[in-house]
Amino acid sequence: MAEVEETLLRISRHPGVLGILVANKEGKLLRYQANENSTLESNKERYAQLCSQLAQQARSLVRDLDPTNDLAFFRIRSRRQEIMIAPERDYTLLAIQDQESK
Repeated sequence: MAEVEETLLRISRHPGVLGILVANKEGKLLRYQANENSTLESNKERYAQLCSQLAQQARSLVRDLDPTNDLAFFRIRSRRQEIMIAPERDYTLLAIQDQESK
């Protein structure tokens, strides 16, 4: 478990990273780590739920196109933020980065 905490801390210290979220496959927030200047606090559960749903849909799309393939990672970039999503079998890892600080 210490290795997981260390990895989350290392990712959250990258420049521009607002926060790291881990959600279960139902979209319930399991873990949240943000920097002190983050604005994610009020929306962390919403990010977890919506991004988990999106990951399930993206995984279905990939598997519908090729049943032998699986979704490994994807990112969504907007004007203000970039959301990096790494879906696994039992959980989804989200990293939210501020586009303006890049």
